[in-house]
Amino acid sequence: MRLNADMIARSPAFLNPLKDRELDLRGNKIAVIENLASTQNQFDAIDLSDNEVRKLECLAKLPRLKMLLLNNNRINRIADGLGRAFPNMETLVLSNNQLSTLKELEPLAGLTSIAMLSLVDNLVTKQPNYRAFVISLLPKLKVLDYKKVKPVEREAAEAKYGVGKVSKQQPSNTFEPGEGAAVPAAQPKAGPTPEQIAQIKEAIAGATSLEEVGKLEKA
Repeated sequence: MRLNADMIARSPAFLNPLKDRELDLRGNKIAVIENLASTQNQFDAIDLSDNEVRKLECLAKLPRLKMLLLNNNRINRIADGLGRAFPNMETLVLSNNQLSTLKELEPLAGLTSIAMLSLVDNLVTKQPNYRAFVISLLPKLKVLDYKKVKPVEREAAEAKYGVGKVSKQQPSNTFEPGEGAAVPAAQPKAGPTPEQIAQIKEAIAGATSLEEVGKLEKA
């Protein structure tokens, strides 16, 4: 199904446990992330879980967006230049997708504000040095796969890989909401349930320090 302005207008919008305005686009068989400019940058969080997205990409510029949920899709590619689309992204959930190599994760370096990232149930998590590689990409990352990033872990990761290897390719056609938008899509397996997603949001909402963020380690 196509993600268009009509679907966005008809989809549920509400205040989530973080007291942020969220747009619910779960389970619509969406294959391509497009037309997000139609949101007019009115949301702090967008839930695109349980769709058929194959590529994480966005041409719209959404500076308000802080959380993007994409668990249970078919994502095997991540576009360059996401930092322009999501300059203030803090939480990105990509659990249960089809990312398999460290190289495929390199474009995440453009999301310099990311503090919480989940890649649980992607084959890439089985790669040697996976955790150190991802930590080195994201200087502000505090929680990876629901486990706190410890200072000693970051020091070792940055000594091995350097800090924030930002992708060189940048899109020249990113635009502000009100113009148009685009992106690709994916499918599921097991992944987090709606209840687990709610717990994640509540846990993040209640975390006021790194010690409290440590509560997420069991997820």
